[in-house]
Amino acid sequence: MKIFADANILVSVINKEYPLFTYTSRILSLADSLHFDVFTSPVCLAIAFYFAEKKFKAKVAKQKISVLSEHIQITTTDALSVRQTLQNNSVKDFEDGLQYYSALDSKCNCIITEDVHDFYFSEIEVLKSESFFLKYMSRHK
Repeated sequence: MKIFADANILVSVINKEYPLFTYTSRILSLADSLHFDVFTSPVCLAIAFYFAEKKFKAKVAKQKISVLSEHIQITTTDALSVRQTLQNNSVKDFEDGLQYYSALDSKCNCIITEDVHDFYFSEIEVLKSESFFLKYMSRHK
């Protein structure tokens, strides 16, 4: 299964934000699993870096993003993603549209985010981290 981790999932792990960290850290650890491929976008990494830098300063934030990007796959956000976002009248938040089309282009089956309502236009499954954990991870213990 291919899953896309939204920025708030990355931020939760990098900044160890409880209680979400309990689920989000396990989800990102699936990058080492045979059953899951974990993706995120360059935009999500940039957002995660911004919040990590506020908490830890630039050097540590860069190290954390570096480690993260070694373990998960990074999608592309290109001209096609931009055009698709702009052409879809259902998309109201540009950044969410970029994430969505980035996930679609990588053939992700699911988007994991704490802001599921932001992806109301999605044609693929969108779940909060706890819901994803309960639905899918219990099968692969």
